[in-house]
Amino acid sequence: MNAVLDYLQANQKRFVQELCDYVRFASISAQPDHQADMRACAQWVADHCRRIGLDARVCPTERHPIVLARTPRRKGRRHFLVYGHYDVQPPEPFELWKTPPFEPTLRGHSLFGRGASDNKGQNFAHLKAIEAYLQTGTELPVDLTFVIEGEEEVGSPSLAGFLQAHRADLRCDAVVVSDTGIPGAKLPALTYALRGITSFQVTLRGPARDLHSGIFGGSVENPAMALCRLLARVHDSRGRVTIPGFYEGVVPLTAHERKQMARVPFNREQYRKFLGVPQLFGEYGFTPNEQRTARPTFEINGLTSGYQGEGSKTIVPAWARAKVTLRLVPHQSPVRVRKAVVAFLKRHCPPTMKLEIQGGHGAEAYMVSSQSADAQAALAALRQAFGAEPVLLREGGSIPIVNQFRAILKADTLLLGLALPDDNAHSPNEKFDLNLFAKGQRMSALLWRELAR
Repeated sequence: MNAVLDYLQANQKRFVQELCDYVRFASISAQPDHQADMRACAQWVADHCRRIGLDARVCPTERHPIVLARTPRRKGRRHFLVYGHYDVQPPEPFELWKTPPFEPTLRGHSLFGRGASDNKGQNFAHLKAIEAYLQTGTELPVDLTFVIEGEEEVGSPSLAGFLQAHRADLRCDAVVVSDTGIPGAKLPALTYALRGITSFQVTLRGPARDLHSGIFGGSVENPAMALCRLLARVHDSRGRVTIPGFYEGVVPLTAHERKQMARVPFNREQYRKFLGVPQLFGEYGFTPNEQRTARPTFEINGLTSGYQGEGSKTIVPAWARAKVTLRLVPHQSPVRVRKAVVAFLKRHCPPTMKLEIQGGHGAEAYMVSSQSADAQAALAALRQAFGAEPVLLREGGSIPIVNQFRAILKADTLLLGLALPDDNAHSPNEKFDLNLFAKGQRMSALLWRELAR
């Protein structure tokens, strides 16, 4: 094991340069103009896997290819799947970047560039750990398969079919994913729960066309006003969702869970300033960290109606629309919650309006036992790599693929993120802390030994 850890330490400078090469690819899955970049990035990943000693190939899908790489299989050893993604979010707005998003730049102890943290740096840390085993002739105590896809940022539409087609070969004891975050550089974490999601679009239609507000205003209800009143019914003054049945299945946080959350450093005033709000607001009886990670929410993501151009246009708009997402916690059913929301909106829709609801994507929340043998092995690897006691986290975001791993491969997922809260994932000036890049490699190298026991 010492040879592996020594190799990692001795090669950090080269690893950072290779990560820079990885980040240079404008692998934007959401934009058709970057299809060539996507293919080139997938090929680069596969070539790199082969260079470090893995058997690797590029697997085409209907959209963007998946890279499949594996260590030699040996009978009797446990098998783990390591998941990551090489696609990145669109970098716009470009004017807010201090340096070009696909020209990786070192500033201090961080690498700046789109995808540096989400998710190239994190999945690359695992590849470097395996390189250290293979290049030092140190026997891996487990078998590994890497699945690095190119569609995570657009909902992973090809992944389920890929897992189904290869499920016999991909069947594993557990999945390891580093695509989440940690509270601080000295506070490693195992994420054991994620919120689920359901989304939809609400439209209220009033008059058959936009009307002159001077001639017709006052004799017809304004759809924008009606939609605002309708949506305002969803929350009470204490931040609680008023929809009957919305909280069905929600399990109260245990004392142990609340104690773990309280370990995360938190300053209300600093948090308020970071968000740029005059005052914090959330469901009464819960801390901000509990509100944003362990409680269900109803959020309006966008509102539009009427004239949006320059100057004024005196109309009563024909329609008003809102885009909505609900974040759900373990044991809530997205289907039941959506039915409850639809029933609520229909019941309170004014008779002057026609209500339309169009569904979007949805995924159940996710939870694994933090007391399982594999979770305890992950905590041991974090403890050794970081020299600190790890914390158990619930994340407010959603990662639908972990439910696919459970449903198709019958495997739970260990979420071992390396991203910091200020890494600006999905925002301009994304970065990745290179100290965490190195500790992530060390954690990965130690993890396989712990999981083999």
